[in-house]
Amino acid sequence: MKIISTIICILLSSALLGQTFDSPISLRNMKKDFKVFKALRKEANSGLHKYRTQAEIDSLYKWAESELPKLKSYGDFHNLIAYLTNFEGSLHNETYLPKRIKLNLKQETSGYFPYPLKWIDGKLRLNLKGGLIPLGAEIISINGEFIDHIIPKLYKYYTTDGFNITGKQIGINYHFSKYYRMHYGLQNQFIVEYVLPKKSKPVSITLKSTDYKTYYKHTNSRYSFPYDQYTYSDIPEDSIYTYKQFDKTTGVLTINTFGIGSGENDPKHKAYIAFLNRVFTQLKEKGVNYLIVDIRENGGGTDPNDLETYSFLTQRTFQENKQAWISFNKIPYIKYYDSPIPKFLRPLGVGKFNKLFPNEKEGNFYQDNTSNDHKIRHPKTNAFTGQVYLLIGPAVASAGSLFGAMLAGNQNTITIGEESSGGYYGHNGHTNFTYILPKSKIKTSFSVVNLKQDVPIKSNQSQTKGIIPDYRVVQSYDDFLKHEDTQMNYVLELIKKHKAIVKIDE
Repeated sequence: MKIISTIICILLSSALLGQTFDSPISLRNMKKDFKVFKALRKEANSGLHKYRTQAEIDSLYKWAESELPKLKSYGDFHNLIAYLTNFEGSLHNETYLPKRIKLNLKQETSGYFPYPLKWIDGKLRLNLKGGLIPLGAEIISINGEFIDHIIPKLYKYYTTDGFNITGKQIGINYHFSKYYRMHYGLQNQFIVEYVLPKKSKPVSITLKSTDYKTYYKHTNSRYSFPYDQYTYSDIPEDSIYTYKQFDKTTGVLTINTFGIGSGENDPKHKAYIAFLNRVFTQLKEKGVNYLIVDIRENGGGTDPNDLETYSFLTQRTFQENKQAWISFNKIPYIKYYDSPIPKFLRPLGVGKFNKLFPNEKEGNFYQDNTSNDHKIRHPKTNAFTGQVYLLIGPAVASAGSLFGAMLAGNQNTITIGEESSGGYYGHNGHTNFTYILPKSKIKTSFSVVNLKQDVPIKSNQSQTKGIIPDYRVVQSYDDFLKHEDTQMNYVLELIKKHKAIVKIDE
């Protein structure tokens, strides 16, 4: 009997290990996981109706349930869950494949589009030298489908706040081939139509597919690497934050991440605050009137780095949040929670979380004035009072977009670049919950704290979008070829013009 049990276990393990993205999945298992997924979102996710009405969500779930019998593979079900997750509109929403499925994808030996692509001034262009398609060629269609129809189908794999689209380009620029494979399946070949720069006649070529690893090898050798390397890789310690004096009256403060230490007592955080004190004291002593704050690569990080930085750049008192709430009293569906703690022990810690949100109102639970998030903060004595030029882009998110939104709200700030993927008025953040769907083992993750940021109402800022720049500036095609920073050059030209006007007035 013991031998039979061992054999059964081995067979079951082998079956699981052999499961791939394209393996079949039973309707019964999909229905079970969908039921759990829907219950989790409704009970634990405070951001479910942040950007979508209850009628929209209910209609979506009804549609999704009708789709289940049409799905054939594990990948089809994953794609449905990714679509539902993306529809909500939170950049902290994620859909994770189990390790065994991810491993199988990485081992696939064909079926992938061979080259990296990049959005450049509204066009998707080839981003590799030496391929069968010339560098910078605009991709018109793949396998008979226009690229404008393909790209929106891939948006579900990269989440952003609200209805933001610019942030999704980050994922597509790096993971296009994987996203294409996940949505369309493995392809033997790719019939590509493209247009060469400064030409109008399309050219057609048939490309052989490549393997997963070769595609990412090409992506890591992309032409744009010198310009966008920090978007997709760890930032070196000496590049996390820097200050450079451009000329006598202009400085550039670059903050590539707020992931600096783990809190106020961390030595890395203290070193950062000492750096800020030196910089802003220097700005005052040297009479610097123009400060460029570059956060284009800042995807967030830890408190209070974002808040401390803002205190050097404002003249007002402020809070981290005007409001913060969650939608449950105790953590629901704890048995599906992704945790190393055995299921029978998990209920022991369930009640502790909600002590941070003591005020109940209409079934939701709010922080009170004792929360550090609502602490009234004051500007530093050496805070900058001159003209600020804020550089933003699609990578700006979470704590990065919180800081960016507060700074963009200042009257002495001009914002340049592209819309951030993080929201202007608020987002869901702070505390991440990850659950495992019981049958597919797909992980669904979301942040549970619904936050209203301490920012002024602005006429150009929508409730459903990221930070909208005062001047929308994207990298031009010519600057892409030269690895030139179009946005920084634009800011410097703005400052130059402003100095000329000031000089005339004087």
